[in-house]
Amino acid sequence: MTTVSLNDIRAARERIASKVEYTPTVLSSSLSERLGVPVHLKLEHRQTTGSFKLRGATNAVSSLSAEEKAGGVVAASTGNHGRALAHAAKLEGMRAVICMSRLVPQNKLDEIRRLGAEVHIVGNSQDDAQQEVERLVAQQGLVMLPPFDNPAIIAGQGTLGLEMIEQVPDAALVLVQLSGGGLASGVATAVKGIRPGTEVIGVSMARGAAMKASLDAGRPVLVEELPTLADSLGGGIGLDNRLTFAMCRDLLDEIILLSEDEIAAGICHAYAQEREIVEGAGAVGIAALLAGKVKAKGPMVVLLSGRNIDMNAHRRIICGEAIGERAA
Repeated sequence: MTTVSLNDIRAARERIASKVEYTPTVLSSSLSERLGVPVHLKLEHRQTTGSFKLRGATNAVSSLSAEEKAGGVVAASTGNHGRALAHAAKLEGMRAVICMSRLVPQNKLDEIRRLGAEVHIVGNSQDDAQQEVERLVAQQGLVMLPPFDNPAIIAGQGTLGLEMIEQVPDAALVLVQLSGGGLASGVATAVKGIRPGTEVIGVSMARGAAMKASLDAGRPVLVEELPTLADSLGGGIGLDNRLTFAMCRDLLDEIILLSEDEIAAGICHAYAQEREIVEGAGAVGIAALLAGKVKAKGPMVVLLSGRNIDMNAHRRIICGEAIGERAA
């Protein structure tokens, strides 16, 4: 089976270096005091498009042939991949079509349109949106760049792992968001390729965690996609998953699931204590620490993966008005 190597990730880093931000890592005094070990926050939500997705999308677009670029690209997305792909395609003067379900927040739709991409809203799940992608590939010859199960996407996301270990060389534990597995498998490949003893834990929401359900079943399975504060982590992993299922199975040391209240608490802590605005998915690492679901073993790196939250929803959450609701 094709996989992604540490060398692939290093090559991706060279390919995208001039097009993405090298984001900072800072020590969280509040979380370090709470856990009794140094807790470092990787501020990837400050990335150009507001999430880590720009790394994978930029690497994938940059890897296309001239003929493929001329035909344009298409992808299904819960929002952040679509925004990143729209940005990367715009830089190349390419056509981009983003297919999304009705669960995607309006602010993410608006930003994708602003970047010049075509938007197709289809059905109530990522799987429904993927069917539209496949139709467009067959009818219009667009190149499909999926949000996670693609070697170039995984390698691009894995560049985060390289930066984490450079910034915190003694990291004993890394907390990373887990959805379709492109981010988690890429980061784990990079981290464990450099520091094999470092644990990598995937964090997701309890409502519709497709990768966790699939790993428990021993194969990719369908999971109902439900409204959640961590909307960016929604969607399935694909029944024909080629890469991320096996990579997450082999590389992740543990998976943590969070309630909606716990995710909301993570958003609130990021704002009140760290002075950072993050979306629900971006806050799950902090949320896992606050919930006492991570055992402190040494210096930690916690990824803040995205900031693309509707600000009215953010206000409701930090004011305690939207606990347990979906931030949309």
